[in-house]
Amino acid sequence: MNLKPYISSRSLVLLCFLCLCVQVSYSQEPNDCVNAVTVCGNSSFSLDVSGIGSQELTGSNACSSQENNSIWLEVTIATSGTLAFTLTPGSNSINEDYDFFLFGPNVTCGNIGQAIRCSTTNPAAANQGNNLTGMNSTDPSPSEGPGADGDSFVSDLDVLAGETYFLVVDRPIGNSPFSLDWTGTATFPDNPTNPILPSPSITTLPSIDICDGLDPFNDNITEVNLTSLTQDIVNGESDIAVTYHSSESDANINANPIGSVFNTSGISQAVFIRIENTTTGCFIINDVTINVTTLSNFNTPTTYELCDDDTDGDDQNGITTFDFDFKTQEIINGIPGANYNISYHLNLANAEMDTAPLPTIYTNTAPTPTEIFVRIEDLDSGCVGFTTFDIVVAAKPNANDVSLIQCDEDGIPEGFTTFNITEAADAVTDSDPNASVSYYLSQVDAENDENGIDGNAFENFFNPQIVYARVTNTNTGCVSFSEVSLEVSTTASNNASISVCDDDGTEDGIATFDLSNTNPIVLAGAPAGLDLQYYETYTDALLETNPLGSNYTNTTPYGQTIYGRVENSNACYGISEIELTVFELPDIETEFETLYCLNLSPQIIVLDAGITNDSPSNYLFEWSTGEDTATIEVSSPGTYTVRVTNTNGCSKDRTISVLPSNIATITNVEIIDASDNNSITVFATGEGDYEYALDDINGPYQDSNVFDNLRPGLYTVYVRDRNNCGIAEQLVSVIGFPKFFTPNNDDDNDFWQVDGIANQFQANSSIYIFDRYGKLLTKLNPLGPGWDGTYNGARMPASDYWFRVVLQDGRTFTSHFTLKR
Repeated sequence: MNLKPYISSRSLVLLCFLCLCVQVSYSQEPNDCVNAVTVCGNSSFSLDVSGIGSQELTGSNACSSQENNSIWLEVTIATSGTLAFTLTPGSNSINEDYDFFLFGPNVTCGNIGQAIRCSTTNPAAANQGNNLTGMNSTDPSPSEGPGADGDSFVSDLDVLAGETYFLVVDRPIGNSPFSLDWTGTATFPDNPTNPILPSPSITTLPSIDICDGLDPFNDNITEVNLTSLTQDIVNGESDIAVTYHSSESDANINANPIGSVFNTSGISQAVFIRIENTTTGCFIINDVTINVTTLSNFNTPTTYELCDDDTDGDDQNGITTFDFDFKTQEIINGIPGANYNISYHLNLANAEMDTAPLPTIYTNTAPTPTEIFVRIEDLDSGCVGFTTFDIVVAAKPNANDVSLIQCDEDGIPEGFTTFNITEAADAVTDSDPNASVSYYLSQVDAENDENGIDGNAFENFFNPQIVYARVTNTNTGCVSFSEVSLEVSTTASNNASISVCDDDGTEDGIATFDLSNTNPIVLAGAPAGLDLQYYETYTDALLETNPLGSNYTNTTPYGQTIYGRVENSNACYGISEIELTVFELPDIETEFETLYCLNLSPQIIVLDAGITNDSPSNYLFEWSTGEDTATIEVSSPGTYTVRVTNTNGCSKDRTISVLPSNIATITNVEIIDASDNNSITVFATGEGDYEYALDDINGPYQDSNVFDNLRPGLYTVYVRDRNNCGIAEQLVSVIGFPKFFTPNNDDDNDFWQVDGIANQFQANSSIYIFDRYGKLLTKLNPLGPGWDGTYNGARMPASDYWFRVVLQDGRTFTSHFTLKR
C-alpha cells in the first residue's frame, strides 16, 4: 500500500485525469485551489483526478485558456533559488497536450490574481518534436500560446524562501498521466518522519493484535487506545500532529478523524495514520492493521457423563454429583504457561457477565443432558473465550434376579450338570441390546470385576447354586448386579427316530429331514406348553448353543444321532436322542436305449428293470405298461418306464428308449458317366442309420453315399443299416468308351465295345464305327462282343477310328479311339 500522498522536490509522477491505476483516493479531488496538494521534500505521490472542479482560470492568464482537466499544486519555498521544472506526458504522442499556470507569490485561493507564468502551446500545431512543457533558464518568455505560439516552455522564476506559489497543470487534449521533474535550484520543506519506523521508505507499522474485551466477546468489536502510539510518533516534537482515519482518502485530506481511542469494526481493520508538520503543512501517511481475536487457545471439553448412583438415596433418579475440576484440567491440558481463570455457568448470559458461577462440586437438579457454559479468561492478556459441554447422568442398566433349570442327563441323578448361564442374559437385562453380562461366584467378585466364570459351560457344585451377574451398559459403562439361581431337574422326554430315502438327486447318504415330524413322539406324555428345540450334539443341547432349524441336513452319511431339548419356560425338562436314517435307493441302471427293426415286425424283444448286484426278487416293479414283473416283452418302438422299489420303500425310475430302425429303401441312384471322373451317388431313405458299399456285400462300407473315379461297367451298390436291420442293393451301369484296343487274339482287349451296356441298361442303343475319313465300317450289336478291327474280313490298319453312339436314353456321344497292332 502506498502511504505517501505528497510531491517529490525532484520528481513528481501524477496518475491523474481519469487514471485507471490509482493508489490514493480523495473525497475532494485536487482540481480546485482550496484542495491543492502540498509539494514537500523528496517524495512522490499519485492521485486520481479529472474535470475542472470550479472554473478558476477564466481571465486570469495571458495564455487565453481555462481549466479542462486540472490539478492544483501548492509550492512553498524552503531555500531561495530558481523555480523550474519539466513536465513529461505519459504518452509521447505529439497530440498529447499539457498546459500549466503559475500564480504567486503568496496569493490566496479566491484571489489568485494573474498567472506570472503560463504555457498553452499546442505541440502538434507548433510542429514541436515532442510534447514536453515547463519552465527553464533558456527561454526568455514568461508566457506562450495558445495554439502554434511558442515551444511550450517559458522562463524560470527567481523565488525566495518562505514564498508560496500555486501551480495548475491542465490537460486539454489526451488522457495519459504525466511526470514532473524539478530542475531549479530552490528547494521545498522536508516531509515529517515516523521515528518508530526504520526508514521513510517503510510506511506500514507492525500489526496490532488485541483481544475482544467488550461484551459480547465474539463480535470482534472492542476498544482500541492508540494514545501511546501517538506519543511514540510525536516523540516530543511540538510541530507534529497525528490523526487516525478509517480510509486513506480521509487521511490525505485530513477528514473524519476517528480519534486515538475508538472501537474496532471487524476482525481485521486497517487504520491510516496522518503525520503532519503543522509548520510546513507537509505530511506522510502510514498504516497499521488491527487484528481482533477471541481467546481460542484451549481444548474443547468433551461430554461429562457419570452413571446414576445412590449417594442421594436413589440410583434411578438421574441425579449425581460432578467435579468440574476434571473439565478444567481437560481444557488447559497441553497448553504451556496457561494462566486462566475458568468458571462454569448454566447459561451464556451468566458466562458473559461472569455472574452466578456454579460450584466446582456440582449436583444437578434437573434431568440431563444439561449444557454447561464455560468462561475462560486469560489473566495475562485479558482475553476471554467461551465453550460448552454437556453433563449427562447415565441410567444404570436393568439387572433382574432370574432362575435357570437344567436337565441332569448324564445317567447319574446327583444334581450336577453343565449350565449355559448366558441363556439367562435376556431375562436378566430385559433383552437390552446395549447390555453386556458377565458372571461371578460372589457378589464381591462381581462388584470388583474379578475371577469371572465361563457362563457358556459352567458345572455347578451345589444344587441349587447362586451365581452373580454383572450387567454393563456397553454405551455408558454403567453397571448393575443381580442373582442367577441354578437348579438341576431330573425329568425326561422321549427318544425318537426319523428316516428318509436318499432321493435328493445325489446318492451320498446325505438328506434333509423335517425335524418337526418327531415333535409328537418326543413330547408324548409330557405336559402341555413345553418348548422343543433340536441340536447337533448333546453338549449343544445341554448348553443351548447352535440350535438347529426345523429342516436339517445330516452330516454323517446314512445314519446320525441328534438331540432334542425340551424346556418349560427356559427350565430344562429333558433331552432326547433323535436317530436319523437315510435309506439307499435301488441300485439300477436308470437309462437304457435299444433298437427295434420295423422290417422284422412282429418280432418280440425283452426289456428288464436294470437291477445290478442284487436279485430282482427283492424289489417291486411298476411298468408304464401296467405290468409288475422284472421283465416285459414289447414289439414296437417307444419309451417304456419302470419304477423299482426296495424293501425300505425307496424307489428309483428306469427309462428305456426303444428306437425304430429299418432296412434302407434306395430311392434313386445318380450316375455321372462317359466322363473323365465317373461317379455313383446313392440316395436312400428309412428309419435306420445307413452306410454304403460297392460291388461287395461285405464291404468295406463307408459313411459317404458317393463313389467316384469309377471305371465304366456294371456295379452293385449296397446300403446297410448299422442297427443290423438288413442290407438293400441295386445294380447300376456306368457307361464308358475305351481309348484303344489290340485285336491280336491274346484275349486281352481284342474287341472294342461300349462298356456298361447290358440287357438291363441301354440295350437298344446304336453304335457306329468310322475310319478317319468318315467311312462307315460297321454297326455294332450293343449286346455283342464288339468290333474286331476288320472290314469285310480284312484287317484294318493301326490308326485312329471314330465312333458315334446313340444310347437308349437318347444321349449321343461322338469321339475316337486307337487300334493298335
